[in-house]
Amino acid sequence: MNQEETSRRLYTTQHPFYCGIDLHARMMSVCILDQSGEILVHRTMKTDPETFLKAIAPYRQGMVVAVECLCTWDWLADLCADAGLPVVLGHALSMKAIHGGKAKHDQIDSHQIAALRRGGMLPQASVSPATMRATRDVLRRRRPLAHKRAALLAHVQNTHSPYHLPAMGTKIASKANREGVAERCADAAVQKSIAVDLALITSDDALRRDGELPIVTTAKHHDAHTLSLLHTVPGIGTMLRLVLLDAIHDVHRVPRVQDVVSSCRLVQCARASAGTRYGTSGATLGKAHLTWAFSAAAVLFLRDHPAAQKYLARVEKKHDTGHALTSLAQTLARAVSDLLKRPGACETETFFQRYTIREGSG
Repeated sequence: MNQEETSRRLYTTQHPFYCGIDLHARMMSVCILDQSGEILVHRTMKTDPETFLKAIAPYRQGMVVAVECLCTWDWLADLCADAGLPVVLGHALSMKAIHGGKAKHDQIDSHQIAALRRGGMLPQASVSPATMRATRDVLRRRRPLAHKRAALLAHVQNTHSPYHLPAMGTKIASKANREGVAERCADAAVQKSIAVDLALITSDDALRRDGELPIVTTAKHHDAHTLSLLHTVPGIGTMLRLVLLDAIHDVHRVPRVQDVVSSCRLVQCARASAGTRYGTSGATLGKAHLTWAFSAAAVLFLRDHPAAQKYLARVEKKHDTGHALTSLAQTLARAVSDLLKRPGACETETFFQRYTIREGSG
């Protein structure tokens, strides 16, 4: 592993004091170590800002705070930022040392977090900017609604199959094409089932539209320039560029394009020992939102760009369709990484010249 990749994944800066926290909604276990590894504070307390600041007060000068990246970290990160304390979020899936002992409880976990930070072996997760978190949460609520809508549309289509009915001929994703769909089936129970699906789709469409408008308006104030640049990438529309802005928010924290693609879960990392390969690993490490975004962008890219269809057909000669789509998604991820690190919009001609020559590479 090269130094650039190591510094990205692990926080190695040395400090006089290291504070490890096992954080819960109501309680927290705090462990403070000095540079020699001696335990200075190790106790459980209520999850309260004033109580926490009082406990660390004698060691605040030069202290670094480390906490596992779970759903309760936001307030602690903001508190430390206001107090001038550096905070490191530990990547939950990568912190396997915490779960490797014979016993496991909050005090052991807080000591392990502090010890990992002291040894420079704490794998980092990115801290999302405080101003973007509320918009991020609303945006992430949209994703299950979109998945639910797709499942309902598929159920309507699949319900027609057992009765061997002719194809509907129109896409029921559009509200104008849903009239009379339920009546195509003769059985009243089946009609009722389809009617329920269509009613849920109509209701969810309204909820999703109401949530999308404020997201777009707010995101423009976060980084209008990045949003405009992302819109020039083929296959990336309004909602996908919002997902990318939320998940990436600062592309310079991952300086290598290989790391950008890896964080999108678009490559398989090898497991090897003594020159022998034992398969792959790390399939669940990275941002699932980026995986979905670039996969969706690859499909949308193929709709309106004959050159992209030609590229996919060329890759399919060596790999199956799934690998070919992943290769196209990788290409889009490389393009976005390069686009955000240099000025200027992405042009379709430049895109194909610069990125499609790397087909199938990871």
